[in-house]
Amino acid sequence: MPLLNVFLPPLNPPQADWAGKTVWIVGASSGIGQATAEALHGQGARVVVSARNAASLAGFVDAHPGSQSLALDVTLPLAVKAAAAQLLAQGPLDCVVYCAGHYAAMRADALDLPDMVRHNEVNYLGALYVLDAVLPALLARGSGHISLVGSVAGYRGLPNSLAYGPTKAALINLAETLYLDLHGKGLGVSIINPGFVQTPLTASNDFAMPALLTPAQAAHSILHGWALGAFEIHFPKRFTLWLKALRLMPTRLFFQLARRLTP
Repeated sequence: MPLLNVFLPPLNPPQADWAGKTVWIVGASSGIGQATAEALHGQGARVVVSARNAASLAGFVDAHPGSQSLALDVTLPLAVKAAAAQLLAQGPLDCVVYCAGHYAAMRADALDLPDMVRHNEVNYLGALYVLDAVLPALLARGSGHISLVGSVAGYRGLPNSLAYGPTKAALINLAETLYLDLHGKGLGVSIINPGFVQTPLTASNDFAMPALLTPAQAAHSILHGWALGAFEIHFPKRFTLWLKALRLMPTRLFFQLARRLTP
């Protein structure tokens, strides 16, 4: 634990006891979302899993009694609104996790506008649709937690991240602004910025991925961050701290370094 955190209070109420809590994870058919759902279920939470892949969700529910599946395409705002209304009619939501994501490597000399729009629809606009659907109920209750899954790719512009990186940068900015607006109203907000994790999204990468984690390891880090009351949960530290240093690097020096490291 960083020394500074010993003396400063957590930015969010620590969440370590999940027994009986209801958590809606949007983007839980595989990877980080599914692993986090499994970890929360193991801690006694009532987990609701959503994604487009209904078969995968059904398999999760079969393997995790007491959980619930709700198939959903996050790019359809009316569907998101209806799904949230269905869940809220069953009872309050204690935590909402937005983990839906789309990723394809892209560079400017092969710009694919439809795919860039798809990145924006899934990675960012979907999060806005979920927020619009759940925030009124959370504010009325005066409690609950919202967690957005960003990425270290949102820290600075990076090669091959023309479509993906800007959407994650937007989520980081969104989470920071949400925290400022909602912290005084009893709501917690966190941003999760993973490094490389073995998921269907990263399986297409044709380059070495340093400090690669399994989804289960990622889920462990996420639950640990929530238990500490962290705002930003980033992992693995041996990789993400280097990328954080790039944010402080002068622009000219950053460009020079990025060019040298880019094939």
